[in-house]
Amino acid sequence: MRKWILLAALASPLILAGCSEQRHYYGTPPPMVADDVRQHGYHDGYEAARRDVMQQRRPDMGHHRNFRNPPVPPPAFGEYRHAFRAGYDDFLHHGGDRYDRR
Repeated sequence: MRKWILLAALASPLILAGCSEQRHYYGTPPPMVADDVRQHGYHDGYEAARRDVMQQRRPDMGHHRNFRNPPVPPPAFGEYRHAFRAGYDDFLHHGGDRYDRR
């Protein structure tokens, strides 16, 4: 009888460890949705322009790392850059005035 109790006591951590549900996914993550890419690019462009204005730098999208090397999968580079440019231009032409009043 003692052998069974000892065996059960030693085996219980192994049994309990097998009960925990851990999911590991290997491979590529799911693709970004076009709306997510556009929103990310627009936000990054808007913030890049805001920083350029705050630091009194000459406006130039080309000197921003995220515009040159977008942080999205390669098929979405064009979409991201288009949205980045829209956010950047929006801040320079409209947002700067609104930003200064806050």
